[in-house]
Amino acid sequence: MSEMKVRHVRWDDLDCETVTDQIRRRMVSGDRVMVAQVYIDEGAVVPTHSHENEQFTYILEGALHFWLGEDGTEEVVVRKGEILHIPSWVPHKAKALEDTLDVDIFSPPRQDWLDGTDDYFHEGES
Repeated sequence: MSEMKVRHVRWDDLDCETVTDQIRRRMVSGDRVMVAQVYIDEGAVVPTHSHENEQFTYILEGALHFWLGEDGTEEVVVRKGEILHIPSWVPHKAKALEDTLDVDIFSPPRQDWLDGTDDYFHEGES
């Protein structure tokens, strides 16, 4: 039997990474699950992307407009107190309708977030 390592983390004790000038995040990762606080300024866009990771997005404050699927024709607005489940490999894009704080949960953890190779955030930036 392996020894379990238990961690207790305060969000405010974690560094807040600047992803773009309008998106910031903090994250905690285990072996099979990652949890992230994501701060998205009103009007900011997360470009279309997909990933192997199953995702749950829980809105704590604000609202996000999502475009889902290959052609982006499925749309949903997720507001405070609501959760969106995005299965693996479903293409999705989001725009903040107001200043937003969400909690994203990923399984498995987002390796591209951990190693800084999440270049899709910068597509279309000059």
